[in-house]
Amino acid sequence: MADRGHDGGFERSHPWIKFDPIDLTRASYRLWMLLGEAGSKIEHLRGVPLRPEATSRLQEVYLAKGALASAQIEGNTLTEQEAISLVEGQLQLPPSREYLGQEVKNIVDAVNEIAFDLYDAGPVPITPDLIAKFNARVLKDLALSEDVRPGMYRTSSVVVGRYIGAPAEDIPYLTERLCSWLESNFEPPDDRDDLRIAFVIIKAVLAHLYFEWIHPFGDGNGRTGRLIEFHILVSAGIPFPAAHLLSNHYNQTRGEYYRQLEHASASGGQLMRFLEYAAEGLVDGLRLQIERVQAEQMAVMWENHVHHLVPGATSVAARQRALVFELTRHGTPVPRRLLMTLSPEVQLAYRGKTSKTLSRDLNALRNKELILQTPDGWSANGDLVRGFLPAAVAADAS
Repeated sequence: MADRGHDGGFERSHPWIKFDPIDLTRASYRLWMLLGEAGSKIEHLRGVPLRPEATSRLQEVYLAKGALASAQIEGNTLTEQEAISLVEGQLQLPPSREYLGQEVKNIVDAVNEIAFDLYDAGPVPITPDLIAKFNARVLKDLALSEDVRPGMYRTSSVVVGRYIGAPAEDIPYLTERLCSWLESNFEPPDDRDDLRIAFVIIKAVLAHLYFEWIHPFGDGNGRTGRLIEFHILVSAGIPFPAAHLLSNHYNQTRGEYYRQLEHASASGGQLMRFLEYAAEGLVDGLRLQIERVQAEQMAVMWENHVHHLVPGATSVAARQRALVFELTRHGTPVPRRLLMTLSPEVQLAYRGKTSKTLSRDLNALRNKELILQTPDGWSANGDLVRGFLPAAVAADAS
């Protein structure tokens, strides 16, 4: 495989780094099923209308989860709530833990930079310069070993667990070769959306895998490889929340992640098992993400339905809507004796009112099928909104 006069020392030490054309005839039926389901769910997510505040909230949550996951794989111990606070600009850490926040912040900043560059200039290919920029970003302002230079290739050997990175003298060549391989080997045979998304997922996962095999930097290779993966996904139009899911999967199955990386090299560069492992996790994450999006849609539909049946700006209408929405948030049946003090808003609405007023409100709301009486108390008739969901949403959530 060596060319352009390169002597190919890595061919002897790392024969699994082949850069061969991808032979998808060896892909299992299960892998194609997973890729097909991933494509279907990604297409659904791209077309789901949500309120701007819901979209913003989902973006922030999955940005925090994805950045934290990529850092946690390397040993970061921040919690998810701390990561969310960091994304919101509200995290305060004691000096002894500030470096943990910096690690996650670096990934958040890199992801945001990818987004801004994409919006400003459109998709750009993976290049050695871009890879170096990612590495410099994830290592910014961190305490590093003396031989680690952010964004600069290592000049000595590196060992991660039992894995030895490619020879240092081959790194510039291998990185160039990786970038050209990614640009020339992942075009689908036709322009069907499902097939195009499948090839994007394969490209992103294998870019990550090959990058980890090369391990070109003294530190931050895992975080850099997962940024490359994320960049490829979002550059191809994958929604940002969905593009974070692979990092979440690798972190949630960390032991298996390292086993799959090791198997891929120990098997001489067999790729299909790692692809299937990654695709399975992506699909699981997409299913949960669609459930969350469905819940957002249901909340909007329920709110609109309540306003439709209890319209107007009168104190009676406002009081009845407050009671329905608080029962909705509560989730479980509430005894009648607690209804008028269920929340500060409800308590204010019923200030100075008698039990007869509550009875009239309950009867009116029950007649409109907005609430239900059970042996344990009163609850919102939330299941009603499931009938309003588009068939495609209900099918994807199943």
